[in-house]
Amino acid sequence: HLVLVTSEDVTKRMSLPMDIRLPPEFLKKLQMESEMESESNSSPCKPLSRMSRRASLSDIGFGKLETYVKLGKLGEGTYATVFKGRSKLTENLVALKEIRLEHEEGAPCTAIREVSLLKNLKHANIVTLHDIIHTERSLTLVFEYLDSDLKQYLDNCGNLMSMNNVKIFMFQLLRGLSYCHKRKILHRDLKPQNLLINDKGELKLADFGLARAKSVPTKTYSNEVVTLWYRPPEVLLGTTEYSTPIDMWGVGCILFEMATGRPMFPGSTVKEELHLVFRLLGTPTEESWPGISNNDEFRSYMFPQYRPQQLINHVPRLDTEGIDMLTALLLYDTRARNSAEASLRHPYFLSLGEDIHSLADSKRHTHTHNALYPQITNHTTGIPTYDSKRHTHTMLYIHKSQIIQQGSPHMTVRDTHTQCFISTNHKSYNRDPHI
Repeated sequence: HLVLVTSEDVTKRMSLPMDIRLPPEFLKKLQMESEMESESNSSPCKPLSRMSRRASLSDIGFGKLETYVKLGKLGEGTYATVFKGRSKLTENLVALKEIRLEHEEGAPCTAIREVSLLKNLKHANIVTLHDIIHTERSLTLVFEYLDSDLKQYLDNCGNLMSMNNVKIFMFQLLRGLSYCHKRKILHRDLKPQNLLINDKGELKLADFGLARAKSVPTKTYSNEVVTLWYRPPEVLLGTTEYSTPIDMWGVGCILFEMATGRPMFPGSTVKEELHLVFRLLGTPTEESWPGISNNDEFRSYMFPQYRPQQLINHVPRLDTEGIDMLTALLLYDTRARNSAEASLRHPYFLSLGEDIHSLADSKRHTHTHNALYPQITNHTTGIPTYDSKRHTHTMLYIHKSQIIQQGSPHMTVRDTHTQCFISTNHKSYNRDPHI
């Protein structure tokens, strides 16, 4: 009995993107192999070995530079140059992060970390690593393309986001981070520039170059991590023994920045950064930070005894629940600082409705073309709401715990990804959000 090999069969068997265009010669080769297997009475649907899958991926075009077309440079860093590109396999836009290899040193350790971690992180709120291309001179990481980041988004709306959008971005940030932390991975470099946003309003964690997989909370790491403004006080004071709370401090700083339009602690030196923290949150004591009196660096600075200020006076746009969550993220005692998982269950997010907690981690787990959408508000952002006259099919929106029908012009039939989306309507940017 002859079994016809279809593109759909292959994409399912190899866990490939549904919109991939398989080369005709590859399908022809599989058809011949299938016929041979049928003649030998072996199952044509048996699982692929790792070696067979790798060979098949290579036949399709993965792992080859010629599979991608460079469309222009997005930005350049110390080790890498990022290009906007297009995949010939899907015709989708991609970001090509080209890492220069120094023959004496090989691949930078940050690149190795990024590859090893992202290969195993499959989540709606974490940037997807599509492909890895290794040549003699470079290592190219092929990411999904997102053309903005949270910093650009804030700039684009005049540093005055709607509080509804603040809440939705915050929820997505916590979802991605919770997924990482459950897998014992710390990001270690959270900042608005590392939170990428697409034209649907999906927010995704990116730039895992400093990320580390932690085996136990006391493992020693370098304290030279995390951009200064988002660095927690325990790291500023020299600790090398930390766990997931290092990321949660950064989340608090980002929440403040989204709600106010300005960085929370924009220090230019470690001492100035600590001074800004203590002046707002109060100089730590043994009660607020057990063991701080034994920290040599803290004692050497001889900070004044500041009293904690009321956060509501500095973030008047946050409601009571928002202030409570912000406070829980900015506790000095790392054992008491809120986790990502606990933060997701905070009353601050109640207005998004219960269905928000049933979102699938990845695209492959959705079984419907309906998506859970937040209601968009534009009175403070200048961002247009969805134009229901241009919608192609019906989506579900969540607003104040009630689900209402609303059209969206942004989704196609292939977009089955259950997620929170916001229309950003952003322009082209010169700065690169992927580097």
